[in-house]
This record gives sequence, structure tokens and C-alpha cells, in this order.
Amino acid sequence: METARKKSAESDAPIGGWTALIDDVLAGRWVSPDTGKATSVPYDSIVIEESLDGAEADLVAALDLGEKFTVVADADTFDAMGARVAKALTKLGPVDTIILDHPHAAVADIDLLSEKLARSEAVVAVGSGTINDLCKFVTAKHGRRYCVFGTAGSMNGYTSTTASITLESGLKVSLPSQAPAGFFVDLGVSAAAPKHLAAAGFADCLVRSVAQVDWWLSHRLLGSLYATAPYALQDEDEKALNARAGLLPKGDIAAHGYLYRVLTLCGLGVSMTGMSHHGSMGEHQISHYIDCFAGDRHPGTLHGQQVGVGVLTMGRLQRLMLSSDKPPVIRPTKIDRDGMVHRMGAGVAEQCWAEIQPKIFDEKGVAEINAKLEALWPDLRRELSAFVIPVDEMGRLLAAAEGPMTAADLGLPVDFYREAVLHCREMRNRYSFLDLAADAGILDDFVAGEH
Repeated sequence: METARKKSAESDAPIGGWTALIDDVLAGRWVSPDTGKATSVPYDSIVIEESLDGAEADLVAALDLGEKFTVVADADTFDAMGARVAKALTKLGPVDTIILDHPHAAVADIDLLSEKLARSEAVVAVGSGTINDLCKFVTAKHGRRYCVFGTAGSMNGYTSTTASITLESGLKVSLPSQAPAGFFVDLGVSAAAPKHLAAAGFADCLVRSVAQVDWWLSHRLLGSLYATAPYALQDEDEKALNARAGLLPKGDIAAHGYLYRVLTLCGLGVSMTGMSHHGSMGEHQISHYIDCFAGDRHPGTLHGQQVGVGVLTMGRLQRLMLSSDKPPVIRPTKIDRDGMVHRMGAGVAEQCWAEIQPKIFDEKGVAEINAKLEALWPDLRRELSAFVIPVDEMGRLLAAAEGPMTAADLGLPVDFYREAVLHCREMRNRYSFLDLAADAGILDDFVAGEH
């Protein structure tokens, strides 16, 4: 079995290996189509190999992070790779180990980890989303670099310069942070991880279609900044990954290699633009709402799993609106501020209310938007069609990766999922088809059919 997997990886890997193109970006050889200039990103090393067994110490030593090492993991990631990394680092110097107990990327855990790392020199994270976000945020706050060994392709934040943090108020936000100096992937470890982790990461990649449609809509209607570089980076690898979606739950190493490539390239796109819009629009707002406000109703699902369900919802909404040759006609924005307080709590509601003011339109703003829609609609439909993966095809791909596709699959009450779709636009100032549908008076009816 292992021999077959290795042959599959060797035969399917991109020419130049698993970090082809990524190496060009790190070396400043990749030219952005937006600027015509070579890009610069804040990484020393990204290594993706079928196996890193025996190479761990050399990879870390090359970063010159310090002479005393602290490995940060949780129980699962320590078993998966952390123990191996900690043992390998002993040849470089003293090694401490911090095993976090069911950590969350929240203020309390940040404070705890900050205390534990107060006297650490070289921080080596072992794990994906939460572990990585905590370490990148804490080390950035302390003015130190760190590196990370990924253990599962469950999210695209490994190489981003932001961290997804839950504030004391309960609101989940993306905060400026730092990229790891080094990002290292042992594909054998990730391929052996529980298959729902790769399905979550795949869903975070499937986002591209609906997020690009939302972002281009915002750009054309509101003049929001838009960049093509993140999409140009990952275009070919996205196709290669989608072609292998059904191999992810089988532990196919080549499929996991392309998963990590797309996740990594997406993160590099954040570093280039300073924003995550290319992979985080309406679908992510749905997931953020679930994480922030589900409370006891939260089924414990991963962010990426929720995003996958949100992708299909946004795909259906975009299909519905773009199927008409007549532009939607919007009315002044109606948001129930008292309802926000009831659902979110007064403090969070006040913060969100201030955040969304730029996309609340009065009569004058409505007239301007309707005039743009009337003039742009034929061209806009054509432009957006170039970005679309049909929602039925996205559903087929997500099913092949064995990702959840409905609220019921998530274990989330359907009425709460509908609430999330209806009200998540109230959380962030990112304009999407959710906002257009709401102002056009069709979002309520659409949401009633979502499950």
C-alpha cells in the first residue's frame, strides 16, 4: 500500500516537485499580473515532501530561530508528529514541549500560551488551524519568529499573515499576525490523518468560485479593491486538486500534495494582497456566524466543514440571481438593529453595526447602485460566468471528498443554519450576493428553502 502511494505521488507531482511555483514566489521570481513586478513574501522556507522523517532538525536549524526549542502541539498532533519533531530537535539543543488541552484560538488561550512561551526562543508549532493561529499570533505579539509542521490539510491559514481569533466578546475576527518563517509538510503524516480533516481543507479550497464571484461583484458595484494575483497563483493546481477530490479520503499522497499546494498558494495570496477576500466572502461569513453564535447548538464541526455547506448555499444563491437577464432592483437597506442585539448581545452588535455602515444604503445610495446594475448587468453576468464552477459540480466534488453538504450533515439545527445565512452579512463589511439579495428583497424566501 505504501509503495503504491509513493509511486502515485512521484508520478503525479508537478514538474519540479511539490514546491514548484511556491519556490519561485519565495525567491521573488514570480511576477504579479496586477503590478507587473516580482512579488515579495515573508517566508524563509516552505518544504512539502512525501516524507520528512530524519530531516526535521535540519529544516528548523536552517531558520536560525534560536538555540532553545519549544514544541507546541495538542494531544492529537503530538501523537501524529510532535513527538517525532521534539526528539529530532534534541540534537540541536534543549527542547521543551507544550501540549495544549483542547485549545481554541481565543483570548484566554492566547494569554495562557503567551505565559508559557515567555522565556522561549525558538517556537516550533506542530498542527493545523488552532495550533498554528495561536503560535503565529503569540510569537508576532512577542516579536519572535516561529515555524510550523503541518499535520493535516484542514485549512488554508498555514501561510497567511492573519490569524482567526475569537475575541472576549465572542466575535471571531481575522487579526494581523505573521507568517511562519518555515512551513513543513510530511505528506505521509497528513494522508494518514482522519479523513474529515482533508475534507474540511478541500472545502476551504472549493471556496474559490463563490468567493471570486462575490469579490468581483463588490469590485464592480462598489469599487472595492480586487486582485487577480491570488487566482493566477492557484488556477492550475485547483484543477489538479478537483480532479483528485475522490482520492483524498483514500489517503492518496498525490491528492494530499495538491491539497497542500492549493492551501499554501491561497495563503501566499493573502501575503501578497494583505487581505483574504479571494478566499473568504459570503460562505465564510456563514461559518463565522455559526462559530460565534451557535452556542450549545454548535455540533463541534470544523470551520472548513461549515464553509463547505456555505459554499453550496452561496452557489445556489448566485445561480438564482445570475439566471435572470434582468438586474435585481434594490431598496434601502433594512437591518433590525434590535434583532442584532438579541442575537449577538449588545457589545458584539454595536461592534458589528459600526463595521457594516459602508454597505447600508439610503435612497441616494440605492439610486446609484440600481443605475450601475442597470448599466452593468449584461456584462457583469458574462464576467461572473467565467469564475463559476456550477453548484451541482461543486456538490459532486464535495461529496467525493466526503465533506458535509447540508446543515443536517453538520449536525446543526436547520432553523439556526437558516438564521446564519440570513444574518451573517451583519457581521462584516464584505459585500456579497447575500447583501444584494437582502436589499433586493429575495433573501428571506431563498433562505426558507435552505437545509
